[in-house]
Amino acid sequence: MTNPDIIVIGAGHNGLVAASYLAKAGRKVLVLERRDVAGGQLAGHSRSAAFASQSLHPGGRLRPDIVRDLGLATHGYTGESAQDAACVSVLPDGGMLRLSASATDAATLESIRRLSSRDAARWPEFVRFMDKAAGFLDAAQRAPMPRMANADIRAEGWPLAKLGWKLRRLGRKDMFLLIRALPMSAQEFVEEWFESEPVRAAVSALAVHGSTMGSMSAGGGYTLIHNWLNRGGLAHAAGAGGIASALVAALKAAGGDIRTSAPVAQVLVDRQQVRGVRLESGEEILAKTVVSGADPRHTLLGLVGAPELPPEFVWQTQSIKMRGSVAKVHVRTEGGHGLPEGTIVVAPTIKYLERAYDAAKYGEISQEPYLEVTTSGDLVSIHFQFAPYRLRQSSWVDMRGTLERLAVDTVAARFPGFRERVREVGSVTPVDLEQAWGLTEGDLNHGQLLLDQLFFMRPLPGWSDHRTPVDGLFLCGSGVHGGGGVSGVSGRNAARIVLVRSANR
Repeated sequence: MTNPDIIVIGAGHNGLVAASYLAKAGRKVLVLERRDVAGGQLAGHSRSAAFASQSLHPGGRLRPDIVRDLGLATHGYTGESAQDAACVSVLPDGGMLRLSASATDAATLESIRRLSSRDAARWPEFVRFMDKAAGFLDAAQRAPMPRMANADIRAEGWPLAKLGWKLRRLGRKDMFLLIRALPMSAQEFVEEWFESEPVRAAVSALAVHGSTMGSMSAGGGYTLIHNWLNRGGLAHAAGAGGIASALVAALKAAGGDIRTSAPVAQVLVDRQQVRGVRLESGEEILAKTVVSGADPRHTLLGLVGAPELPPEFVWQTQSIKMRGSVAKVHVRTEGGHGLPEGTIVVAPTIKYLERAYDAAKYGEISQEPYLEVTTSGDLVSIHFQFAPYRLRQSSWVDMRGTLERLAVDTVAARFPGFRERVREVGSVTPVDLEQAWGLTEGDLNHGQLLLDQLFFMRPLPGWSDHRTPVDGLFLCGSGVHGGGGVSGVSGRNAARIVLVRSANR
């Protein structure tokens, strides 16, 4: 494509969603991807032939309206729910707690009843509340956030007024439960629902997944509801690998174009107006609108550069909290690995989760990590927390072997016979996430989902509407409002802002 109307930096799922919406609206869209394959975190990484196709996310689903709007079903993706999928928590006594996000699943209720009849009786009400809370959070993430400073109350206040009405329609009881839940720690939240420690811990694990926070950290209630919304429940929905291919097909069907192996070195700016981009090869591609799916810090300080931005804005961008502490370990087995289907969770108690997080606070790899384990044929994929980007007394060059050993040992301690079936082990460290995927500090969410980095404060206070100080430059990645995990929300929202802006010019 020559002379595009819009350049999208990054072919991750949010970049592809934004590009597809813009192409469907009749814009000439060119997506530039630094890697040799589109899909971002869903595309995997070829560290070796055995693990060439593994995504960073074992599951995921785009919002149903995005699937419908972009016609992704015609390209092979429908968006599966994880409501009936099993979340299997391994208990200290060798037993297993099986949970699903269904209020009526007999196996779930029986599994909980073995631990507490009271908790089994409360499970349907808990699921009902979580679904309602997730529905409201979906509406909140859909709503454009006002920039607050010099806001047009009539234009920007109306979406918030509608959101307030949705909150009120939850009903008095659920409204107050939700408002209280968001700033709570995961521990505080689950203790109000359940008495059994294994049930409390298994639910709390969802709150800390992907974030550098513990079960006793403030804001765990928000991340718990956020991850429940994105997954459609406790377990991972299958089919993450099909998202990228469907989005690529939808974009091309709408007339958009993708160039892989085309890393962007600089966003070209002239007098606070975007002019296009310069690739690492030196090639310049001009466009009056650039939409970046990269994280805000890399986009603004790395691609644009501090000299082109207001000093206070630069300081705020430098202060975005990244702090990645997630690693992945993939194990190729001989088959018959002995692990159950579903999302296996190693989180026996709330204190176990908190101690795992404590190690990251001191720049250490957790010796007793929180794990989420999924299987696909003879491949076992282990999500490992906590493994901080910055190690205090060593480097990831030296500690990769330790990471892999801890992951395998932790699984083998719960499943005798697993170790004997291990044939090959590969890993992705936080430094790999930065170098191979372009994730600053290895942060999967492009910025931690903390209370001071949410809603109208994401990515920065006063800049929550995808715009930047550079006219024509927009942000659409996970680091902006609506982002975090696999959903496509921030890409969809950014595309709408770009279209409104172009219509008003």
